[in-house]
Amino acid sequence: MDFALVYITCPNPDVANQLARGAVQSRLAACANIIPGMTSIYEWNNALQIDQEAILIVKTRSNLVELLTSWVAEHHPYTVPCILQIPILSGSDTYLKWLTEQTRDRNDE
Repeated sequence: MDFALVYITCPNPDVANQLARGAVQSRLAACANIIPGMTSIYEWNNALQIDQEAILIVKTRSNLVELLTSWVAEHHPYTVPCILQIPILSGSDTYLKWLTEQTRDRNDE
């Protein structure tokens, strides 16, 4: 079985918390970490933007990333949310077993 981290930027920790809770409660993710206080610099609508954001890192099965991405996009306040998959190449067997048990299969939708 393959696993992934999903990196998501959020406008603030409250939004990250809501997305994390929803992803875990719906068993699209086993765990989510919120890192508050990131500064993002990017161009939007032809203007340089400097914003404070929060990072949301979600741990899941690779076969759930597409469904998780759709769910996050539907519930995220940004028009174009940053949702990136990062493959997990290896990890603790006991942790990966727990991650498997905490997430649903695509057939369980």
